[in-house]
Amino acid sequence: MSAETYVFPPPPVVSLPVEGIQSRFPVRRVFCVGRNYAAHAREMGHDPDRDPPFFFLKNREDVVDVAAAGGGIAYPAGTADLHHEIELVVALGGGGTDILEEDALPLVYGYAVGLDLTRRDVQAEAKKLSRPWSTAKSFAQSAPVGSIRPASLIGHPASGAIRGAVGGTVRQEGDLAEMIWPVAGIIAHLSRWFDLAAGDLIFTGTPAGVGTLVRGDLVEGSIESVGSIAVTIV
Repeated sequence: MSAETYVFPPPPVVSLPVEGIQSRFPVRRVFCVGRNYAAHAREMGHDPDRDPPFFFLKNREDVVDVAAAGGGIAYPAGTADLHHEIELVVALGGGGTDILEEDALPLVYGYAVGLDLTRRDVQAEAKKLSRPWSTAKSFAQSAPVGSIRPASLIGHPASGAIRGAVGGTVRQEGDLAEMIWPVAGIIAHLSRWFDLAAGDLIFTGTPAGVGTLVRGDLVEGSIESVGSIAVTIV
């Protein structure tokens, strides 16, 4: 049997570094949880309660290996109000459908610090018109992610400081314990809608303090026991 051929070269594998080993983590899909911290929900004009979480997606090509990229992220076209959102990123090593919360955490390969970049003005217009958020959330380099720290090294952090700073000034500060839906609950709910699999990433929401970025801004994020990230908007 002859090898498969393609009408043009297939896209390269998108992957992220794993702390402590040479092998890389291949990215399959990128899921994001909306308004998972009460204070952030309030600053976005919503009344936070424990409704089931809702999700949106980014493209895997939007993921940036910060170390390989040298820390530079291009300011995207089509916006005058680019926002930063520092988040805990869950990297799945397994999956399935209709996963129970008590079975969810063993599916997690590791954790990383991520930056969900958002065209906030575009998102606001989409909300007003009841349109999808794709142009606001899913664009090139909109998902920088740091190195993945395996759960085998750090366990499954249910608490720990999460911070985001711009130009050395802290803007976002919270704790993982403040998530409305913790990691196991997020995975369980997501598995009702999608057949989750190894390689999936889940951005788990951001604490309050999101704000505007301009060219030249240095964005730094950190999560206790997980790691850090630093990118410059160019």
